[in-house]
Amino acid sequence: MDDNVVPRVPQGESSVDSPHGQWTQPGVVLVADDMPSHRTLLARHLARDGHEVIPATNGSEALKLANKYEPDVVLADVMMPEMDGIQLCRSLKSKPQGYLTPVVLVTSLDGRDDRITGIEAGADDFIVKPFDGEEVRARVRSLVKLKRSTSDLDSAEAVIMSLAMTVEARDPSTQGHCDRIASGAVRLGRRLGLPDADISALRRGGVLHDIGKIGIPDAILLKPGRLTPAELQQMQQHTVIGDQLCRGLRLLQRVRPIVRSHHERLDGSGYPDGLKGSQVPLLAQIVAVVDVYDALTTARPYKPALSPAHALEQLHEEAKFGWRDAALVAEFAAMCAASPLGSFHVRQGGT
Repeated sequence: MDDNVVPRVPQGESSVDSPHGQWTQPGVVLVADDMPSHRTLLARHLARDGHEVIPATNGSEALKLANKYEPDVVLADVMMPEMDGIQLCRSLKSKPQGYLTPVVLVTSLDGRDDRITGIEAGADDFIVKPFDGEEVRARVRSLVKLKRSTSDLDSAEAVIMSLAMTVEARDPSTQGHCDRIASGAVRLGRRLGLPDADISALRRGGVLHDIGKIGIPDAILLKPGRLTPAELQQMQQHTVIGDQLCRGLRLLQRVRPIVRSHHERLDGSGYPDGLKGSQVPLLAQIVAVVDVYDALTTARPYKPALSPAHALEQLHEEAKFGWRDAALVAEFAAMCAASPLGSFHVRQGGT
């Protein structure tokens, strides 16, 4: 065992002496405090519920240990050398791997200003010194359960993202397509000044936009020639299938309109719902423009690749037909002109 980790149950104590008999989910708790006596006392309380306790003497050390152990809960004293508890909280919450980790700040009775600042830094809870051991245990039990629930959501999302990669792997001609759509959509969204939540949705939506193709038979998905009307109708169902796959995940609710509507056209001639004008979600329109460009500049078994210039001409034509928003296409073209899209270039078979 690592020297930094306190055993789950100190010798001579039991992990089942909790008054909450249903507690069966011990976690990893990082305790950051520059006072050895405080660290020891907290560790003894937490070990009674079976938690592994990782001690840290200051915020900087705690941040390194958090990156190493990925704790379920962080308990941090507000007043610490090098990096205080509030700075530690802010640093943890700013990182993708830490923003869902509950952080509990330990404050003094008169630490009202610290608590306000802590809330602004993203703290999830507070413990006031001198702390009550049973209260500490109850709060940590609750937060470990919360962390496990959010981790399960993240795991489910990871499965969905992996399925998207599986769909792409079925067709060698689309290798890298999802990553290119995500990258291009994010760039266009940032150019348009969209908020961070929309940028995040564009990134996920770019990867997941074709996930529904997992329900399309290979005979149709990989057919080298033109699809029959019946086959085309079945292919178009991938937008509905994808929407259904994402429906059960809270984290993907902002992505669903992209998955379902990225084949809609502003004149109502798209699918699956025949949406018109402003009914077509903006994020879906953004992904659609990038998706069309990437499809045009990629060689497929049934067509050669167009040059970037010809692909942009085609997009402008689609805007004239009323399929695309002309201003959005113009922004995309200006983005391409200002900074070449790197991976968006003529490819043969997706290479």
